[in-house]
Amino acid sequence: MVLRQETELMDTKSVAEKLVEYCQAGKNLEAINALYSKDIVSVEPRGTETMPAEMNGIDAVRGKNQWWFENNEVHSATTEGPMVHGDRFTVIYDYDVTMKQSGERMRMKEVALYSVEDGKIVREEFFY
Repeated sequence: MVLRQETELMDTKSVAEKLVEYCQAGKNLEAINALYSKDIVSVEPRGTETMPAEMNGIDAVRGKNQWWFENNEVHSATTEGPMVHGDRFTVIYDYDVTMKQSGERMRMKEVALYSVEDGKIVREEFFY
């Protein structure tokens, strides 16, 4: 049983490290394509009519990610982590962005909690 837990940790650790590499290179969509399950569940703290708090499926998550980058000018982005625990890991993101529609510049920090199964990210939850 201990061996199985160590193997899961290494699998999760590899996925986590790869996600951070993609994000640090600004390749968020590539990360989704390579590391996410087709049945991914993505959960934000709040939603709107056009962008629900919970989204299901890789196409919905791709769309959410694309929308974010189309609607925000990113001046800088840093990534801290990953911090791995079993089949889950966290990453801290720190963004300096300008919302294109309003012109408002803001700093945004969030913690993301990811769950991994069979070498793919199956759930992401954001806290900010």
